[in-house]
Order: sequence, then structure tokens, then C-alpha cells
Amino acid sequence: MDLDGKRILIIKPSSLGDVVHTLPVVHAIKRRHPSCHIGWIIQETFVGIIAGDPTVDEIIPIFIPSTSDPHARRGVVFQAARATLRTLAHLRKRFRLNPYDLVLDLHASLRSGLLAATNPNGLRIGFSHAKEFNTLFQHHCIVTDPQRPHAVDENMSFATYLQCDPMEQDFSIVTDPKARSAVRSFLTHEGIGPGDKIVYANPSARWESKFWTVHGWARLADMLIREPGVRVCFAGSPQDLPYITEITEKMLEKPTIAAGRLDLSGAVALIEASDVYVGVDSGPMHIAAFAGTTVIALFGPTDPAKVGPYGTGRQVIQHPDLDCLSCRKRTCDDHRCLDEITPEQVFAETLNALAMT
Repeated sequence: MDLDGKRILIIKPSSLGDVVHTLPVVHAIKRRHPSCHIGWIIQETFVGIIAGDPTVDEIIPIFIPSTSDPHARRGVVFQAARATLRTLAHLRKRFRLNPYDLVLDLHASLRSGLLAATNPNGLRIGFSHAKEFNTLFQHHCIVTDPQRPHAVDENMSFATYLQCDPMEQDFSIVTDPKARSAVRSFLTHEGIGPGDKIVYANPSARWESKFWTVHGWARLADMLIREPGVRVCFAGSPQDLPYITEITEKMLEKPTIAAGRLDLSGAVALIEASDVYVGVDSGPMHIAAFAGTTVIALFGPTDPAKVGPYGTGRQVIQHPDLDCLSCRKRTCDDHRCLDEITPEQVFAETLNALAMT
């Protein structure tokens, strides 16, 4: 398909990890067809991931409250419905004036189908396995390879269909130079020098079932900080601070707290500056994988074959023998999958990773 000079719209509004998984598609298309114009409909919360990426020509931020966010307030379903209607009307007006030739719906939901339909006349492409009647909005549906179930590989089916075969350089994330400079200042202020080894610790996730134990995190961080030249940075959003504080209050050593002190672009820069990412299955884990940072990831209710850290040199830690692994339950009363992972086990893997950086 000749995409030279064409306007291509990406629909992948959220979540953080899913946005990161879409980056190689955009990079491959733009590398193969540098004259094309790529726009991206994205939740304004995640704009920082693509704001400095030169392959994205037009960022179209939207705000629709998440109905699955554990911090969502009462009435969020009504708020989301109202925001969706406003957004659809705004996009319809915008695209009527300047339509796109091709729409790639990588989100595969009813809402993303509606977003795609706001663009008049353009060819709409989606997943054949999409749910919520999404396929009804598409002109063509891509069948993915069941032998390659990872979310990144599924997304790359779009690039392959468009004859934009991926290269290694496409699996990357662009760090904002200003954010990189701000992180250098942050690290200097925290007394972290060029010779120190930085462990980016990410204990939080959206699903309650993805959390490791407070004791595990406290014990792990203490052991790491006692290693010469190793510094531990606990990172996350402002909403993660109470949980991180619960961890640090049980520690004997003093870590660095980055949570709530950096925006999303800054978090990307801090991950890039770190030697090892240690954490649960979450958006920052996927950022680390694409930033070239060594990843030690703790998995329980999700399947690393589908959503694990992408690429080589990534270490996944799972319970060795449970029938309920990858259950995809967001809450669980029997949390053995992660509770029985020991801090000594994670420490040993992290120390091995640090030795290789």
C-alpha cells in the first residue's frame, strides 16, 4: 500500500502500557514512508509518552474518564458517557475540515470504533478479534498470528499489513531532552552521582492483584541499598505515594522517592537513566523495555507471553508451580502467586542484572 504523502490516524488512547506497545507501529510506518502525516488520538494523561517523538506529526489529546480506574469517583460512568459524546462531536467537526486517509484502530473497543467513525471517508482498519462490536466500524480487519500472542506482535500486524516490516530501531521510546536534563538535576539533588547504580523500583499497578508485598519491597530495597554504590528510587504517580510510604516506613535504609515529583516525560527519562527496573506488570515496565533498561518483572495474574517486557534481556519472576497463574483477576483472596515470591529471590536476580550493566 502506497502511504507516501498520506494522512494516517492512530487510535490508541490508553492505557500507558498499550500506548507504549503501539510505538513500534508508528516508527515502522514513518521510517518506511517519511512523507506521510501521522496523527494520534490519545488520552491527555499519556501525551508525555509521544510529545517528543518526531514520528508523530499531530497529537490529538482527549479526556474521557476511565471507568476501570480504581481511583475513579462515583458517577464516573455517566461522566465518561458525557465526555465521549462531547469528544465525538469535537472530532467529527475537526476531521470534516481535515480528514485522514487511513485510520488504524489498535484499541479494539466500542469507544475506539466510534472515535474511528468520526473521520469521514477514510479507510478504517481494526483487529478481527476485537470485542464490543468494534469490527462493525472497520472496513478491513486484521487476523493476528496465534503463535505470536504478545501485544506488541499483534500491533505489528498492522505494520506488516501495510508492508512496513519492522526493524530493531522501531522498538524504542523517545526521551524528551528537557526531561532528561530535569532528571539529571533531580538525581544530583538527591546525591546520586554518575558512578552510582540506579534501581528504578515500581511497586504499584492499576490492578490490586498485581501488587507484591510491602514486606517484600521493604526487605528488597534495604538489601539493595546496602550494596556499595546502589541507589533505589521508588517511582510512581502521586496516587502511589501512600503505598510507597507504607513500604519506606518499614525500611531501615533510606531510598529516594521520585513518585509525584516527576511528570510522565520525567518518569521516562528517569527510567532511561536507571540501570535496572524492578517492579510489577505496569506501564513503566514496558517503558523500561523500550528504553533499553534491564527489566526484572514480577508476574502473577497476567501472562508474560502476552504482556511481558518485550525483547531480549528481560527477566520475569513468577511463582514456579500454581495452576491459577495468569488468571487475569483484578482482585484475589488467595494471592500466593506474588506473596510467595521472596525478596531474596528478587534481590539475587537484580544483583545479577546490576553486575551486567
